[in-house]
Amino acid sequence: ATVSEPAQKCCTENIQPFLASILEELMGPVSSGFTEVRSLFDKEVNEIIQDFQKTNDITKLKENVDQLMKLPFNSVKMEPCYLKVNLLQELLQDLKSRFKVYHIDFVIQRTQNFMQELMENAVYTFEQLFSPSRQADSAKVATTIEKVKLRVLK
Repeated sequence: ATVSEPAQKCCTENIQPFLASILEELMGPVSSGFTEVRSLFDKEVNEIIQDFQKTNDITKLKENVDQLMKLPFNSVKMEPCYLKVNLLQELLQDLKSRFKVYHIDFVIQRTQNFMQELMENAVYTFEQLFSPSRQADSAKVATTIEKVKLRVLK
């Protein structure tokens, strides 16, 4: 009871007026990172489609889809996504001094973990939706892959 009123006053005067602008500033790199995840997934599936259209090889298609399932754990391919979020390091330095935000690395790491989780969900959903279609007519496989990709990206 003794602390509640001064704490509420402090938050109302010193923090709340800045929350919208802080959130907007932080969302730039975060959104950019998640957009990069989406682009990477799109690019990888497009490569699978192109490879299948060239070879028409169902065995190779299965190998490519299996490789896609490993994408969230491929640090080299995921690195550009993670780098987008590293811009938070600079943005959070100002917050560190103004609002005593000390766990900047934790914020960045958690965001990158969410990005990896999003990619895991995307490739898993892709595999689940596409799996029944693997035995389909090979003439329709590329079209099916494209439809599944668009469904996952939606």
